[in-house]
Amino acid sequence: MKTSVTLPDICTERDIKTLVDNLCQKATNDTLLGASFGAAARIHWPHYLTTQYRYWSSTLLGHGSTEGEPLPEQVALPRSGQHIQHWFNIFSSTIEEHFSGSKAEEAKQLAKQLATRLSATRSRELPVD
Repeated sequence: MKTSVTLPDICTERDIKTLVDNLCQKATNDTLLGASFGAAARIHWPHYLTTQYRYWSSTLLGHGSTEGEPLPEQVALPRSGQHIQHWFNIFSSTIEEHFSGSKAEEAKQLAKQLATRLSATRSRELPVD
């Protein structure tokens, strides 16, 4: 008989770090997004990660200010809804692997809103043939 493990909700700075670190690792190693994340040599990773920790901590836990962009332009995601949707899918799966609860669901909703906003913004930036 299998026993189910109850996952914790996102409650601490350590939880935020787990989320961000695992998300970045997955995105960097992903076949569709990896080139964008990996080619981000122009990103100073410690600064980028610190910005992500601060953003998600502020947004989900109310700690600090909301400064920081959840997906800065430096990440250079391809300007396509497919890639942005794929990023959201990785974000959601990362949440589901590590967390469960109201904050975890809130994180997924915020990421979905971000993906929707980025898809709309970036599709307008594409050249029209």
